[in-house]
Amino acid sequence: MGLLYVVWIDPTNGLGSSFTGAISAVAPNSEVAILEILFVFAVVHSGLAYLRPYGEDLVGARAYRVMFALVSLPLAAAAVFYFINHRYDGTALWNIRGVPGVHSAVWAASFLSFYLLYPSTFNILEVAAVDEPKLHMYESGITRITRHPQAVGQLIWCIAHTAWIGSSFMVATSVGLMAHHAFSCWHGDFRLRRKYGDAFEKGLKQRTSIVPFAAILDGRQTLPKDYWKEFVRLPYAFLVPFCVGAYLAHPYMQQIAYWLNY
Repeated sequence: MGLLYVVWIDPTNGLGSSFTGAISAVAPNSEVAILEILFVFAVVHSGLAYLRPYGEDLVGARAYRVMFALVSLPLAAAAVFYFINHRYDGTALWNIRGVPGVHSAVWAASFLSFYLLYPSTFNILEVAAVDEPKLHMYESGITRITRHPQAVGQLIWCIAHTAWIGSSFMVATSVGLMAHHAFSCWHGDFRLRRKYGDAFEKGLKQRTSIVPFAAILDGRQTLPKDYWKEFVRLPYAFLVPFCVGAYLAHPYMQQIAYWLNY
């Protein structure tokens, strides 16, 4: 982390400021700049995901996961802090922040969106490369409802925050995020097909859907009577304090963003 601070985070000499500054210098406005930042992140993140089996053959699964994180996380942080600093830029399209119930609805939607981070949170030791990372193929819990819950969660988050912020910059950010996740739905299926073959193509893919509940409504997926038990898992318990903590940390995230001055 110390090296990451020196190389990327340090607002004086870190590459993070140079990266966002270079993009801002050539972008006509912050709406275009955030789209360019998200595009760079998407290319790197999805590109490294595509190269994963080849990279793991060269350096091993754990080492590749660490490298993946060391490249992806700084770019993600740059996008997050640039977003925080510019979220009200552009044109104010609407303002419903004072409407009773809107804050609670946005908070509830954001809380739900984090729950849809499944299944990555169910193998946290793999995320941290303590256990050997694997590409899993799930068909339980939220995957019965949607095969790509992260994309659905991102959509919910974007709708909630676009409604709350109401700026053209926020609209641009949501468009960029959802464009990446729309691609990721295809790319995720591609990677599962590449690894599992017909077990995915003629199995999981046929019994699940990207659109929530579509496979259930057309009869391809049947929820078991004890379906609720598939959600009784320890990582969900950790998500509750995480979501509350993330909400309470908003002022501190804003202070860090202002300090970095992306």
